[in-house]
Amino acid sequence: MAVNQQNQASMKVISDPKVYLMGKQMINDGTLNQFLEDHGVSWHSDTEVAGEYLTEVAGRVCYMSFAKPRPGGNHAYIEHILEVGHGSVLEHAVWSFVFTGVSRSLTHELVRHRAGMGYSQLSQRYVDESVAEYVEPDCIAADPEAHKIWLETVEAAHKGYIKLVEILAEKFKDEPDRTLRRKLARQAARSVLPNATETKIFVTANARSLRHFIEMRGSRHAEDEIRKLAIAVLKILQVEAPNLFGDYQLVPLPDGTFEAVTQYRKV
Repeated sequence: MAVNQQNQASMKVISDPKVYLMGKQMINDGTLNQFLEDHGVSWHSDTEVAGEYLTEVAGRVCYMSFAKPRPGGNHAYIEHILEVGHGSVLEHAVWSFVFTGVSRSLTHELVRHRAGMGYSQLSQRYVDESVAEYVEPDCIAADPEAHKIWLETVEAAHKGYIKLVEILAEKFKDEPDRTLRRKLARQAARSVLPNATETKIFVTANARSLRHFIEMRGSRHAEDEIRKLAIAVLKILQVEAPNLFGDYQLVPLPDGTFEAVTQYRKV
C-alpha cells in the first residue's frame, strides 16, 4: 500500500499479522519410562507430538489408566477429553510464538487473556519508533476517503513523534547516561503514537488457553484484526497438534475472512 512520499522511508502501512512458532515441548522418555516401571505398567502413545503426548499422560495419571487404555489411540483419547470437558489436562501442552504485524489496539485485547498465557512485548521506551509500521483496518483501507483521512492522521502523529524525540533529546542532553537520555525522550514522545502502531509480542500459552483464545477471538463477533491473528494461530496448531485442535472448522465470512467453530466449546 502506498504512503506519502515524504514519509515513505520512515513509515509503512501493513494489514496482516504474522505468526512465528518459536518453541514447543519435548518428552523426557527416560523419566516417563521410569515412572511407568516404578508403577508396574508398560504403555506408550501413538502420537509423536509432545503436547498431545503429555496431555494424555496427565489424563492417565488422574485415573492411573495406563494398563487398560481405550482403543483408538491418542486421537480418541483427546476427543473423549474434549467431549467430557476435562480441560485441565490440556494445560500441560505448551507452545511459544512471536506475533508481528499487529497493532497496539490488538495487544490491548490480547493481554486480557491472562490465565495460561505469558507475554513479553516490544518496549516503546527503548525501541525507536521513528522508523515504524502501522496497521490499517481493512474496512478503512477499502474506503478511499476513510483511507486518506487515516493516512493523514497517522502521518501527522508519526511526524509529531519524530519532532518530539528531537526536542526532548535536546532537553535531556545533560543527562550523562546515553541510554537513559534516549529512554526519557522516547517514553514521553510515544504518547502521541496511535493505537495503530505496529508492535511485536512473544507469547507462551497452553492448549486450554489457546483454545479459549481461538474461540473468543476467532469468532465472527471479534474485531477483524484479532480474528485474523486467531485464525493464523489455529492454522499452525492444526498442523502441529491435530488431535488437540483438529475439531475446529474454518467457516468463510462475507468479507472473505474466516471464523473458527467447534462443537467442543469452553473445554
